[in-house]
Amino acid sequence: MSGQGPKLVVFDDGRGELSPLTDLRPAFEIRTGALTTLERIQRALGLRAAALIVPEVLEELTREHVGAPGGPLVNELPAGGEAMLAINGRCPIPTEQIAGLEAGEGIVEHGSDELVAACGTIEELRPLLKGERPKVTMIEALDPPALLSRPWHFKAFRDSALQMDLHLLSRGATQPLPEGVLQIGDHSFTIDPEALVYPGVTLDLEQGSIVIAAGATVRPGAVISGPAYIGPGSTVCDRALIRGNTAIGPRCKVAGEVVGTIFQGLSNKAHEGFLGDSHVGEWVNLGAGTTNSNLLNTYQEVIAQRSPGSPRERTGETFLGCVLGDHVKTAICTRIMTGSMVHTGAMHAASVAISGCVGPFAWTTDQGRNHFRIEKFLDTARTQMARRTIEPSEVYVRRLTALNEAARAGSA
Repeated sequence: MSGQGPKLVVFDDGRGELSPLTDLRPAFEIRTGALTTLERIQRALGLRAAALIVPEVLEELTREHVGAPGGPLVNELPAGGEAMLAINGRCPIPTEQIAGLEAGEGIVEHGSDELVAACGTIEELRPLLKGERPKVTMIEALDPPALLSRPWHFKAFRDSALQMDLHLLSRGATQPLPEGVLQIGDHSFTIDPEALVYPGVTLDLEQGSIVIAAGATVRPGAVISGPAYIGPGSTVCDRALIRGNTAIGPRCKVAGEVVGTIFQGLSNKAHEGFLGDSHVGEWVNLGAGTTNSNLLNTYQEVIAQRSPGSPRERTGETFLGCVLGDHVKTAICTRIMTGSMVHTGAMHAASVAISGCVGPFAWTTDQGRNHFRIEKFLDTARTQMARRTIEPSEVYVRRLTALNEAARAGSA
């Protein structure tokens, strides 16, 4: 791309069926590797987003999240006649084709014909504000998948996104291998100077790099196998086994055996139990011994249901665990079957396993399934969030309330 580079616009077109991942955040805020998609796009292109376009139901939350002075515009385009690069927030990997777009050019995903990226003036890109295609010439069609369109698609992008992220994040400052920590293999490690890694930890670098961010703690006896990322303020508990292609977002507590799993952040799996090839939202708490299956006994392709009442679909995956929306809770020794989708606010305290698709705010016990009343839900949420000194904002509470009401009405 010529000149000093365009202004960056990242848009969530609201297409695809990504709930519960997008119930409380735009598509570009999904953690698709060590980083969110927005963070990756900005770091990889060396550009800061000048504007963000989101569905109306997420506009308040997005404005609150990026509301600091000098932050990006929300649902408006920056003034000026120069070219702007608009990237679909459902596109986790900013490819060379995207970075190389010239003014008046665009790229779609082959098959779906959905817009991946476009470069143009404010007038050419203005249709994006209405959810319409910009007035540019589509010059290329990327092979699918180029865009997230189902919640389980995190798995299709996970490995390549994490590899890109670890490369980007390994440029930061690092401390030498701490005393008493065992290194296996020759891939790189980056341990932020403000991270704490105890003696007795093993860093297995045979298959990939490891990045441990500022404020993270890795307790004695833990084994981390790369490629892996431990986010800011997170704790890997004593004797935990963190296997490859795992990314733990900010301020999580993780124990037991975890493989190929992305934690959005602020969630706890603080006890023994296996979790594999899964995506865990924010404010999730998994009771002791909670364990999931990530492989069918028949070794066949996993079939999943994205939302209650929707058809069962082929995922294209042999290894696929579960997707847990924000504020999901499980009781001790909960079993989660292969390919399960658990939506925002669901609470499972039954002796039967979780399977298929669990709708939002479903309260499940051995006596049956009821709707999680919003007053009780918010009371629990406030108590949990206060443990990390966070108070939910009025905007956040309004969005949760709207989701709860929609679920109760059967339209979520």
